[in-house]
Amino acid sequence: MLSSVKKIKTNRLTWINFNDFKNEEADYLRQEYDFHPLDIEDCISPSQRPKLDEYSNYLFMILTFPIYIPEEKKIISAEVNFFIGPEYLITVNKDKLPPIEKFFEQCQLTDIVRERFMTGNPTKLMYEILNRLQEYCFPMLDHLNDDIDHLESAIFKGYEREMVKKILIVRRNIVNFRKIMQAHKNVIHKLIDKNTKYFIPTTINNYYSNILEQTKDIWDILNNLKETIEALHSTNESLISFRLNDIMKFLTVISVMIIPANLIASIFGMNAIFMPFVKGVYGFWVILGIMAFILLTLTIVFKKKKWL
Repeated sequence: MLSSVKKIKTNRLTWINFNDFKNEEADYLRQEYDFHPLDIEDCISPSQRPKLDEYSNYLFMILTFPIYIPEEKKIISAEVNFFIGPEYLITVNKDKLPPIEKFFEQCQLTDIVRERFMTGNPTKLMYEILNRLQEYCFPMLDHLNDDIDHLESAIFKGYEREMVKKILIVRRNIVNFRKIMQAHKNVIHKLIDKNTKYFIPTTINNYYSNILEQTKDIWDILNNLKETIEALHSTNESLISFRLNDIMKFLTVISVMIIPANLIASIFGMNAIFMPFVKGVYGFWVILGIMAFILLTLTIVFKKKKWL
């Protein structure tokens, strides 16, 4: 057996997990199981589109889950493929999502865990995998919420310019998260509807109603985060615009105040005959005094009008 193929086998159920899936792994599935070629092809090339396909002897399901890349501060999509049969569950976990890896290791090493989840049909095992994958999403949602709180605090402390890029990073991660989780509810609904399959018991609702509720909870949280970050983005843009308007107003007022001084300097620089103050001993200081008086008067007027 290939090194990339990990298998746990009990009297009633077999769980095979792939950490890598290339042509060799595809050939293994073709030899051991009668799967549709397109399903195997979907495992080789990422589809990034959650779906559930039904066949006479098995179900093929694709789900995507978020995974965080700290170096890039980015949430990306990780795809998991499921082959669900009467006595087996096959997972293709090429992105090595930690919940699946840890759970598989627990089933390998612990008899109690193996006896609890790997008896009978694959429904209970499948439920536990999905439940752990969903619980894996909540810390990321909490982290996004903390990021938003930090951004809000920083914006109102005067760091709105520095926050523009950080807001866009959080906004991008929320958008990516929503894209990843968008089709989950429909796929889980379809899975529940397959209780007519002979290897899926009618009690599937008891297991997967919780998965469905968690899917709705995740989606509701994402909607709230989306609305909050958009409102925060608008607020930040308004603060930047307000600050720029303040700067432009201040510069405009300064320009208006300097215009009379420039006019006086231009007049007394014409060197015309009989120009007053020019040839006087204190002429220079008189002209400066006139300029200062005009500037002081304009400053008082502008302050009364609250332009300064």
